[in-house]
Amino acid sequence: MNSDSGHSNFQTVTEMPGDPVSRIQITRLLSRYGWAAGYCQNKDVVEAGCGAGPGLGLLEQASKSLEAGDYCEPILERARSHYGERIPLSCFDALQMPFADASKDVVVLFEAIYYLPSASDFLVECKRVLRPGGIVLLATANKDLWDFHPSAFSVRYYGVVDLKELFAEHGFATQFFGFERAGQPSIRAKALRLIKRIAVASRLMPKTMAGKRWLKRLIFGAPVPMPNELVRVADMPPDPELLADSRPDTVHRIIYCAATLAGQDCD
Repeated sequence: MNSDSGHSNFQTVTEMPGDPVSRIQITRLLSRYGWAAGYCQNKDVVEAGCGAGPGLGLLEQASKSLEAGDYCEPILERARSHYGERIPLSCFDALQMPFADASKDVVVLFEAIYYLPSASDFLVECKRVLRPGGIVLLATANKDLWDFHPSAFSVRYYGVVDLKELFAEHGFATQFFGFERAGQPSIRAKALRLIKRIAVASRLMPKTMAGKRWLKRLIFGAPVPMPNELVRVADMPPDPELLADSRPDTVHRIIYCAATLAGQDCD
């Protein structure tokens, strides 16, 4: 997409600072950015698709240098208004990043690969921007759970096996992790999931964040405001679990992928 209407569409599915969100959403954010920070120690890092930038502060604390950006200028302005000159922020397409060849050690892309018109082109661009041994960090909703439903405007979702094949085609080795086990749902949770599944199948699932709030409140309870910037807490979420890459994961809600150039360690 390259139009103002495309930008407006992404604003309808992006949670902004101050918006009511569930506590589990904050936990998920803390988990993925805490996990990523471990790979960013003393590295030159870029986050593509940073949105309003809630995780940039955690990445900044770990990184040698950090730059970030998003495709949607109005959303990025919210990040600029908070971080000011602390972090260089620019509006860019993840398929055409404004960085020199071999200038970064880590590229972060969270909950956005399914919006890209070509994930393959994104990896080509990552290979250009990364130095030898560079790492790509992804987080994505797990499409292989039975109650998965796609986000509006998504192009394609990737599971563990799909991501392994995709990265291998571009010379990357991969390691996968799972966060938030689905577990054994209660009777109430089963009923709510059935309602959600029927809504998805019938194309009745709300497409905007405002439209989904009633459903999230029903499932997750009273919301809290989305923060401008995440901060570490005493009870940070547990480390994600290492996954096998030979089969789809049907246990975890969130899949993390750490991919590095073949022949280099992934950790």
